[in-house]
Amino acid sequence: MKWETVIGLEVHTQLATQSKIFSGSSTAFGAAPNTQASAVDIALPGVLPVLNRGAVECAIKFGLAIGATLNRVNIFDRKNYFYPDLPKGYQISQLAKPIVEGGTLRIVVDGEEKVVRLTRAHMEEDAGKSLHEDFHGMSGIDLNRAGTSLLEIVSEPDMRSSAEAVAYARALHTLVTWIGICDGNMMEGSFRVDANVSVRPMGQTEFGTRREIKNLNSFKFLQQAIDYEVRWQIETLEDGGRIEQATVLFDPDTGETRMMRSKEDAHDYRYFPDPDLLPVKLDDAWIARVEGELPELPAAMQTRFVDQYGVTAYDAGILTGSRALAEYFEAAAQASGQGKLTANWVMGELSAALNRAELEIAASPVSAAQLAQLIARIQDGTLSGKLAKQAFEGLWQREGELDAIIEARGLKQMSDSGELEKLVDDVLAANPKSVEEFRAGKDKAFNALVGQVMKASRGKANPAQVNELLKAKLA
Repeated sequence: MKWETVIGLEVHTQLATQSKIFSGSSTAFGAAPNTQASAVDIALPGVLPVLNRGAVECAIKFGLAIGATLNRVNIFDRKNYFYPDLPKGYQISQLAKPIVEGGTLRIVVDGEEKVVRLTRAHMEEDAGKSLHEDFHGMSGIDLNRAGTSLLEIVSEPDMRSSAEAVAYARALHTLVTWIGICDGNMMEGSFRVDANVSVRPMGQTEFGTRREIKNLNSFKFLQQAIDYEVRWQIETLEDGGRIEQATVLFDPDTGETRMMRSKEDAHDYRYFPDPDLLPVKLDDAWIARVEGELPELPAAMQTRFVDQYGVTAYDAGILTGSRALAEYFEAAAQASGQGKLTANWVMGELSAALNRAELEIAASPVSAAQLAQLIARIQDGTLSGKLAKQAFEGLWQREGELDAIIEARGLKQMSDSGELEKLVDDVLAANPKSVEEFRAGKDKAFNALVGQVMKASRGKANPAQVNELLKAKLA
């Protein structure tokens, strides 16, 4: 039997507010345990929550960015459950009337474009954190995260493979960091993914029983967890077993999922409207002001890059992988006037150097202006492509200004036509066999002669001039 995978993701995005969603406590990462938990966060008797306006504006930005419906009146509910790191005994969330409903996100997998529908995005507070590894036979509870602003973003079950799920999660991560509502730090818990996974016989319209994989904090783990879960579910069904709805955890050490608890449904949480919080009312003026603060979005920028700079759609997708990368490319492309060549250098030499050094684009030792100058030296014939890589290395090592590096390293491309012609003559005289083979119709022999001239010039000859001279002399 052939099986179809069905995946929907729930992403918990920590909103970029300096204080928590219902209190003035700091959201800064790394503080000592329980030093950023106020009376409101730990639910002492008599305290009342006060909604953070900044959290609402982050949610509005997201809704606008995905083309969703913004509910002009949205309501907070209490989600009731007991867990040691939830001091109130309930979580303030949104169920019946979330702030964002609908919307879409475009992804590209293996060159194929797909649109993933979003169900909703709702504001809620985070719980605390249970610490198990630092205590022998006990668990510690850190409530610093309790009350932190979250936007839970729920997709429709539109994804059919782990590759699509990862592409969607990456696109969502790019978007929320792009519009500035989340720092996207997965290791610190700012962007956490829950994956709902089920399988069904190919052609069946009814969904299978899903299992939810909780708290995945890397794209690699997301893919591994889904792939394992899909294999496990198919093997279980083919062996005559049944899938029970459950919440599971992924163990990166074993590469396996393991059951955590049976999966709850909405009625298990006994939701009801929070009596301490008034409905949130959005008006046209507020929405218009927030919309005016949005930057150009990735999809629009990709289209513009193709039209304005002559890059491919694939290139544009890579170059808009982050806002900082897109801004770097555009600054360099505008300064150099060479869109495609700039794109090649940004995606090639620069990205490779950043990866080796484990640096983000913002920390690049080579500025956009310096890269543009390097490309200009390629265009005016000062540098060949090969020599330009050596000049780039000098810039990366902060050896000085580009022209000084070219001079100090002796990288200037040979421009004396008489000197170059003599080199070509010497190579032809020294390689009669290659000359004979070329004249016998073997094109590879020409490339060999070009290589010999470049070697004799120590890479400084202009390849285009070498080709012209060789063709003229071999005609």
